[in-house]
Amino acid sequence: MDFTNLYNKQRELDHYIETKHGLQEKDLLNQKLLAFHVEVAELANETRCFKFWSEKAPSSDSVILEEYVDGIHFILSVGLEFGYENIVSIDLLPENKKSGEDLVPYFYDVIEAVSSLRLNGAEKKYITLFQSYLKLGSALGFTEQDIIFAYEEKNKVNHTRQDQGY
Repeated sequence: MDFTNLYNKQRELDHYIETKHGLQEKDLLNQKLLAFHVEVAELANETRCFKFWSEKAPSSDSVILEEYVDGIHFILSVGLEFGYENIVSIDLLPENKKSGEDLVPYFYDVIEAVSSLRLNGAEKKYITLFQSYLKLGSALGFTEQDIIFAYEEKNKVNHTRQDQGY
């Protein structure tokens, strides 16, 4: 999966946000990593994969995909913070679509990878995080085309939100 275009779009969005809020000289890495954690938790909440006590069904695939690409925004932004935007191609490894508790290990892989990246910002740790998140996306049933299209649409929404004082 080629992320060149998405890194460029994310760079533009980050620049717009940081300029608008006077954050050009501020180190935002920890906030972005925490924001990614929150997005992963929101995604897990929409899948309801951990809610063994509930009979309510997961959210629709479109809602789950929108939450998923929120995480892609932050992974790209974190990559830009580290200067790893040269990592433009990462394989989306095919997984059989999973649901319910079968998704839990995928979430833990992502959580462990982001914690590892925070402790050791090595490029290899970033790649591991990105791969684990893409693997989660595949387990959720998303294709490369789904992810790219949804990212581009959400990126437009994020620009509009900034224009409107979100």
